[in-house]
Amino acid sequence: MRTPAGVECQFYYEDFHRGREVQECRLIKSNPDSAPWHPNLCKSCPVPGILRANACPNMTLTAWIGRRWLVIKQVKVRAFCTLTRQPVAEPRVGCGHCHEERLRTLQETLHSPPNPDN
Repeated sequence: MRTPAGVECQFYYEDFHRGREVQECRLIKSNPDSAPWHPNLCKSCPVPGILRANACPNMTLTAWIGRRWLVIKQVKVRAFCTLTRQPVAEPRVGCGHCHEERLRTLQETLHSPPNPDN
């Protein structure tokens, strides 16, 4: 869904149908330790950029509202790889191990003998 900042994000949800006024970030809503979210935070949120740069199915994101310079609220993000069970230092790039696993599976598929039953 398109955020108030104008970019697509799978975690943003809004519903204005028949008088409803619902806007929420479901990623931040799933973190009970986070401060409350408001639509202005979408302008500087790194999550849509991370999702565009890295679509790894093994990477999970955790987001919360933090502060920069003790005054400005912003969205902070932490990434975790469920395949290697390690934190991801750079979420836009990924852990690097998932690509190795995909390459290995692709090579095995290409080099396996054809199935005579087909």
